[in-house]
Amino acid sequence: MSQPSISSKKRLLFIFVATTVVIFALIIRLGWIQIVNGERYKELANAQQTRDIPIPAKRGIIFDRNGKELAISASTNTVWARPREVEDPEETGRILAEILSLDEEEVVENLSKRNQSLVRIERWVEADLADAIRAARLKGVWLAEDNKRYYPYGNFASFILGHTTDDNEGMAGIELEYNKYLKGYPGRWIKNTDGAGRQLAFSLERYHPAENGLNVVLTIDEVIQHFAEKAVENALEINQAARVTAIVMEVKTGDILAMASKPDYDPNQPRVPLDEELLRSLEGMDNDEKLNAWFDMWRNPVINDTYEPGSTFKLITTAAALEEGVATPQSQFYSSGTINVAGRTIRCWRWYNPHGDQTLTEAVQNSCNPIFVTLAERLGLKTFYHYLDAFGFTNRTGIDLPGEAASQMYPESLVGPVELATISFGQSIAVTPMQLITAISAIANDGKLMQPKIVKELLDDEGKVIQRFEDTMIRQVISQKTSQEMREIMESVVSEGSGKSAYIPGYRVGGKTGTAQKVKGGVYAQGFYVASFIGIAPSDDPELAVLVIVDEPMGFSTFGSLTAAPVAKEILEESLRYLDIKPKYTDEEAENLVRADIIVPEVRQMSLKEASQVLTQSNLLHRVETDDVNNDNAIVVDMFPKPGAAVPEKSIILLYTSEKNNDSTVMVPNLAGKTIREANSILNNLGLRLKINGSGVAQAQHPEANTMVERGTVIDVDFNSNQ
Repeated sequence: MSQPSISSKKRLLFIFVATTVVIFALIIRLGWIQIVNGERYKELANAQQTRDIPIPAKRGIIFDRNGKELAISASTNTVWARPREVEDPEETGRILAEILSLDEEEVVENLSKRNQSLVRIERWVEADLADAIRAARLKGVWLAEDNKRYYPYGNFASFILGHTTDDNEGMAGIELEYNKYLKGYPGRWIKNTDGAGRQLAFSLERYHPAENGLNVVLTIDEVIQHFAEKAVENALEINQAARVTAIVMEVKTGDILAMASKPDYDPNQPRVPLDEELLRSLEGMDNDEKLNAWFDMWRNPVINDTYEPGSTFKLITTAAALEEGVATPQSQFYSSGTINVAGRTIRCWRWYNPHGDQTLTEAVQNSCNPIFVTLAERLGLKTFYHYLDAFGFTNRTGIDLPGEAASQMYPESLVGPVELATISFGQSIAVTPMQLITAISAIANDGKLMQPKIVKELLDDEGKVIQRFEDTMIRQVISQKTSQEMREIMESVVSEGSGKSAYIPGYRVGGKTGTAQKVKGGVYAQGFYVASFIGIAPSDDPELAVLVIVDEPMGFSTFGSLTAAPVAKEILEESLRYLDIKPKYTDEEAENLVRADIIVPEVRQMSLKEASQVLTQSNLLHRVETDDVNNDNAIVVDMFPKPGAAVPEKSIILLYTSEKNNDSTVMVPNLAGKTIREANSILNNLGLRLKINGSGVAQAQHPEANTMVERGTVIDVDFNSNQ
């Protein structure tokens, strides 16, 4: 055997040395990775292997004061995908795009993002589409339960409730103000997987359930809110106004029972104006202009806007004058129709035919400007501004809604004789509607200024009270004696003065009308007015205060006495009867107007035939609100008004019926063609629950109509707006 050559030995030695160096370098590198950077690479591995799947929290429900749901979170589905588990992004994307009516290229692009562990394909997928995706058995694609914010009554109380973003964050109204309570805390599903998305053996899986948001109970009464919205809607059309606003406050507590303003918007589709003209104009706007238009549409004028209150503000001047003793209700004044203040002539609205001699009470009835200028002069600037501050006009009310505006008024140091004079009758000052109704409620409430509020309490899922917002008195502004005198003066305005359109037989109503010229471009604009009426009832023991503002009426009149007062009357009359505040008729009213009051009999659990006979014998009419109108054997399961309520004879009693074979089951009604609100009302009265899919009117339902189900069953209803 021949010996290796010297050159071969050198090559072998070189290879040996090189191999040894490489192995030694790898050992050093491995030690560096394992020992020096071990923790860092361990963290990177965990991050790569860990799947963190979000579990959305259910947003809290918003209730009215009686437990009616005004904002809910409807169950829906979200489509998720793990790109690394998707075998064929093109085919999977095509199927998903076809089912969900999405852009195919965009879906394929999302499914091809191999560097992302999780992508969201589509949110809030309806049940039928979710079933189609499940049936397709697409690898790497799955559906997770999600929640979509829904407002069952559409644009009802939209400025109060507000709305949410696509991510269920509050954007306006109560949804924004109480967002931190409503939104809850999302959960997490954490597990370890390999590169293909398979769960690793012996890995730890942790599931952290979501913590649902708290439920918010409003002071709003859904029934009174309906009264206000109906009256405001009618007034908007009749007066051809730019806007009509109404607020109803509970005088003794400061609770807001209703707050309505039209035009408004539907929080289910907050970016789609209900105003056709605005909807068309949005098409030509850029993104910034659209954003400004949307925010203008979402503004709550009761809270976010100020206006000149006009003659309604004369009640403040009168109350201050009575409290300070510079006048009494019987004090005599004389008006020649004008008054000179620092060289400037200020006119009464009836300067051409002066009111002449009159008492203070008559001056309020006549709304005679010169008399209130005289009162302000007697009070003096410092004292007058003291009462403006005491009534709350120098500060925000602190109402629990976002974006409350501050009043616009001269600093005391800049107020001269003319400014003092004009402020005395409600000009040269701008206040929010909330400030005014709060101040007038104080006048009616024995002088006690209450903190206005719109949220009553916060509840958890079990109905336990987490926080209750108590009634809060801010200060005593005027005495009980002055309050009594003011209520009598306000009542005389309705019974004898400019507020006669607010007169309600059987109820003592007090109030004050107002008509103020609008400021446009820094000057008073001819032909543009704000007409208003502020009222209380019953004036002998006030329960409700109502403020109605008609902005830019262009109909038959611009006076508050003819435009705003009738709206206040409508709201007050319906609300007082609803609250079971009994009318007290004078002999004359009783003779001319009163129909006999009938106590509504109990007819629930009777057959429809039996109920009809009982109501007829009681001199009452009835209307069946469900589909058993021709079935005399149907059982009456609910009624409105409730048994025991007093109503005028010939009143219509609404009956809700159902076929049932025992106490625990009911027959599913036919909901076809019903709106969401109608369907929700019908099912609630039958003890059934509604699951909402879509919007518009009912097209399909499961279980089907005439099926017998247990009370409490969820009825899945598909709604469609394309009618």
